Amino acid sequence: MTVILGSGSPRRLDLLRSLGVEPRVVSPDIDESVLVGELPIDYVRRLASAKLDAVMKTVGGVNVGAIVIAADTTVDVDGVIFGKPVDDAEAVKMLLALSGRSHQVHTGFAVAVAGPGCRGVDWDGHVEVVSSTVTFRSVPIPEIITYVDSGEPRDKAGAYAIQGGAAGFVEQVEGSLNAIIGLPIERLTEICAALGAPLR
Repeated sequence: MTVILGSGSPRRLDLLRSLGVEPRVVSPDIDESVLVGELPIDYVRRLASAKLDAVMKTVGGVNVGAIVIAADTTVDVDGVIFGKPVDDAEAVKMLLALSGRSHQVHTGFAVAVAGPGCRGVDWDGHVEVVSSTVTFRSVPIPEIITYVDSGEPRDKAGAYAIQGGAAGFVEQVEGSLNAIIGLPIERLTEICAALGAPLR
């Protein structure tokens, strides 16, 4: 069974590899701008679908039977989307806003089995959002600056990696840790099995 991951995220690649899956990686080129008035859950659902559309248009018609997976993750602070920081100063600002409080992490994922004649919007699959809640302890500014100086926050939604150097900031997690990292492996496995294309 061929698996195609529509994401350039090394975290998502590692999560699939943890299942013994070695996917082909296709990084979709889509506009990730937030629409006016768009809620965080709607945003990740739309981007996951758009990424799957883009991958299907590229490879779907010539990879019949392949499982195609796409996903997007964002941090939600009272309805405000915290994406990837544009620079270190914004990363510090984001982490200060997360310090000493709870926030939500939403991961939208889309999965489908490629069929003949796929043209992006023609896929028949599944799109879902998995939400988790993360609570940070009160993190002193020097700790935040040291973490940002490590460079790790630069390509992470919300400016942190829960499986990396920010693990010590976390007081509590409610929900799927894998979804927070970037892909809800537990739920994805169930959906793929339901589509007749088990990952395991």
